[in-house]
Amino acid sequence: MVLQHPQQPARSVPMPPLESGDRLTRAEFERRYQATPEHFKAELIEGVVYVASPVRTFHGNPHFNLITWLGVYSVATPGVSGSDNTTTRLDMDNKPQPDALLRIEVGGTSTISDDGYIEGAPELIAEIATSSAAIDLGAKQNAYRRNGVQEYLVWQTFENRLSWFRLQAEEYVLVEPDAEGIIRISVFPGLWLDAPALLEGRMIEMLNVLQAGLADPAHQAFVEELEGRSPNSRAT
Repeated sequence: MVLQHPQQPARSVPMPPLESGDRLTRAEFERRYQATPEHFKAELIEGVVYVASPVRTFHGNPHFNLITWLGVYSVATPGVSGSDNTTTRLDMDNKPQPDALLRIEVGGTSTISDDGYIEGAPELIAEIATSSAAIDLGAKQNAYRRNGVQEYLVWQTFENRLSWFRLQAEEYVLVEPDAEGIIRISVFPGLWLDAPALLEGRMIEMLNVLQAGLADPAHQAFVEELEGRSPNSRAT
């Protein structure tokens, strides 16, 4: 009689963790990311993995104020939606999680995939650059430019400086505030930013300027244009 060894169960190969500096395809990045803890944050920028540091107040507080500004505009502008730290499939080498973004829902430059990710380039992206300034103003900025993000805001919190870039002829041009310190966002009419008030935490003043932008006839015309794109509007 021949004795046979019992069949050994197949050993599962542990999932390699995501680490900064890894060079991965987007498919492999997504496969590993799905195995990470819920609050783990990593991005794929130009094919390289960047794992985020823990968030401190000098990132969290400016982020909160920026989201407040964009959120008020979104509420007042049907057909425009915003997101906070939402994974975005820009292209095969870039899957960032922008700190904040605004996108046009119908007829815009991005869509929502069946599995809930943003695909394509949102019209506006904002990043809070604390320890990540070199990335936000380097590889990530280039990825956003190449993929057609129309407006890109970087808030460098250590320097307390806002840099606003607008895509013109496939290049980012730095946008300076007007004499009153206001930046008017071209792709989203009525989205006015009082840059000094935001940097100094004077939120009421900043929101008052935004309200003035929302009252501008250009914003109402934009809302009517978006309503015309709505499937419900076309059906009627």
